[in-house]
Amino acid sequence: MILLTEYNQDEFHILHAQTVENTMRYFARELGFADEEDFWGIVELLHDLDFEKYPEEHCIKSQEIMKERGIDEKIIHATASQGYACMDTGRSDSENN
Repeated sequence: MILLTEYNQDEFHILHAQTVENTMRYFARELGFADEEDFWGIVELLHDLDFEKYPEEHCIKSQEIMKERGIDEKIIHATASQGYACMDTGRSDSENN
C-alpha cells in the first residue's frame, strides 16, 4: 500500500486499486485459488501503479519502479500483462489487440 500511495495521491486511483484488489481476492477464493489470494491481491493493487504520474508510460514505468524496489518478477509480469494491448510494442494497434 505504501508503494501505491507513493505514486498515487488521487482518491479515485487509490479506491480503484483497493476495489480491484478485493475483487480479485474474492475470485481467487471462489475459483479454488485461495492459496494464491495474496499474490493476485497484490497484482491488482499495483496494476495501475504508474497511471497517475506516468500515463504515457502506463504499464512500462511501473515495471521499472517495481524492479527498483525488488518486487517479485511474477508480480511485475502479471501487472504488465494486463496492459499489454496499450503498451508500445512497435507493432500496429491491430497486432497488439
